[in-house]
Amino acid sequence: MTAPTSDTGGHTILPDVGALVVDRRNGKVGVVVGHVGPYVQLRPPRGGREWDVPPKDVRPPTPAEELSAKVAVANGRWGR
Repeated sequence: MTAPTSDTGGHTILPDVGALVVDRRNGKVGVVVGHVGPYVQLRPPRGGREWDVPPKDVRPPTPAEELSAKVAVANGRWGR
């Protein structure tokens, strides 16, 4: 799963650790690194400082956003 959804009881199901998601508030793409309290913790795909996002503000990336994040990670491995 790449974004939070609700089950039949209306409970939020959080995205899996390792999922690529987008913070709706600022458009940043992040990798889910954990869940603390009521928040989803994200980190930039190339590493960096984590930030907390309410589950309602997380969405799946578009194909273009996902590709861009993966290219950025690959370029970082090659020192570009």
